[in-house]
Amino acid sequence: MTAAAPTPVEQTAEIAVVQRRTVRVLVLTQAVGALGITIGIATASLLAKDISGSEALSGLVQTAQVLGAAVISFLLATVMARRGRRIGLTTGYLLGAAGGGLAVLAGVVGSMVLLLVGAVLLGAGTSANSAARFAATDLADDSNRARSLSVVVWATTIGAVLGPNLTGPSGAFADAVNIPELTGPFAIGAFGMLAAALVAFVMLRPDPLFVAREHAGEVNVGHVAAGSSASRAWRAVRERPVIGFAIAGLSLAHAAMISVMVMTPLHMQHGGAELDVIGLVISVHVLGMFAFSPLVGMLADRVGRPLVLGIGGLVLVVALLLCASSPDGMSWQVTAGLFLLGLGWSFAMVSASTMVAEHAPLDSRTHVQGTSDLVMGVTAASAGALAGVVVDLAGYPVLALVTLALAFGVAGCAARAQTARTTAPAVVE
Repeated sequence: MTAAAPTPVEQTAEIAVVQRRTVRVLVLTQAVGALGITIGIATASLLAKDISGSEALSGLVQTAQVLGAAVISFLLATVMARRGRRIGLTTGYLLGAAGGGLAVLAGVVGSMVLLLVGAVLLGAGTSANSAARFAATDLADDSNRARSLSVVVWATTIGAVLGPNLTGPSGAFADAVNIPELTGPFAIGAFGMLAAALVAFVMLRPDPLFVAREHAGEVNVGHVAAGSSASRAWRAVRERPVIGFAIAGLSLAHAAMISVMVMTPLHMQHGGAELDVIGLVISVHVLGMFAFSPLVGMLADRVGRPLVLGIGGLVLVVALLLCASSPDGMSWQVTAGLFLLGLGWSFAMVSASTMVAEHAPLDSRTHVQGTSDLVMGVTAASAGALAGVVVDLAGYPVLALVTLALAFGVAGCAARAQTARTTAPAVVE
């Protein structure tokens, strides 16, 4: 006698169990993976300046990393569509670890080209961390989708705040293994991403994306419908304009954050701030980015995603005004500005990402999400590349003022998303 098929209630209970396990595993991967990604933030521009001898080129490392994250996010989306979240996340973290190794080698031999290649691969770790937030929504429902996403984003706090504060100790590690001091963070970061790859590969079972497809009746979980990733994503945006406004708001917020954040270490160094102090300010910034995301997620579930996106835009405006008023070196203005820059980004990231997740059709979910991160990354990389030039020509305060246009754009996207959301069809499950 064959066993009776599970009832809808039993299926719902099973999915809830898998969802809770998935979130726990993703929290762990985010914690160790974020350590690998963020530990080099405070020294990336300094290492680039040391190798190239040019402040105008100092922002290129972070820009290359952001651009790498954008392109690799798009590629990982295809991997995940066919092989699932587990293989996609593992691949991203392994590539990121390889990038960290290349950054160390670049510092040893003094090669800017090798440093940029390593930075591009480091972006794969960022891609994996970004994809993890979407993986947390695969089995979530409307009432807790933003909260599930935000808890995984919050987990980044553990490694992300610890990472920049290891900037000083990583210098001692670099001395111990006889590599340049500024490459120490990248060496430690590579180990963090290797650990994240191991956790994802061993523990992310069953794969949440495959469970979602099975629940929706797709027997062939490896099936990918016809059409390229780009064409399928574009079709979803045409059918559901709210996705486009969410992607635009997310991209503008990320560009505003990246362009000012990558130039802050140089702004502080000009005023004589020590490396440990710079690392502390970056830690405060990262705290703003991730620590309050569960509260942001609950707010987004309660009052709506577009409103929270609009709040994020306004917080970014205040942050940029503070940064524009900060003198060289360490100051309360730059510390508060960097914190609010991270907090405004958090409001935008959680709310906009949730809109992308909840409106993307299941059969093109990873393609839409990968395209979202591609657009976000390319926009931020372009802003980051221009940031170094603006600072070199006009200074850090001017950069912050110019970036206000991006923050106001976030608020505008929120207003349009609210209108489009009222007419958007329900997500296909």
